[in-house]
Amino acid sequence: MWIEKIVGDLGDKKRYREYKERIRQLPEGYRQAAAALERYLMNLGPSDDGKSLIAMLNDLADLLEQSVAAGTPIRDVVGADPAEFAEEFMQNYGGGSWIRKERNRLASAIDDAERDERR
Repeated sequence: MWIEKIVGDLGDKKRYREYKERIRQLPEGYRQAAAALERYLMNLGPSDDGKSLIAMLNDLADLLEQSVAAGTPIRDVVGADPAEFAEEFMQNYGGGSWIRKERNRLASAIDDAERDERR
């Protein structure tokens, strides 16, 4: 549809708003953790695949809602290293990210340099 080319997938936007409402319903500490995780995941997660991004965020909301219901402290959810948790969590979702692309670009550049060095 031409409108989606201009404004993006309307279904993804609706699902994102629904995700934000779910997060808004969490207790304060969980909301803060969700905001921090979302910020991190949005910067490093699937940037070229809206469906993967929405799936990842909805799964994050599921995890946090279940943790609240079970009385699981947020630190028990994310562990000692929240960045490690976020990166492991993100690995479950497809789509490219700028950091993955840059890692691949760096590896290719070093491979090319190594080949050129042998000549």
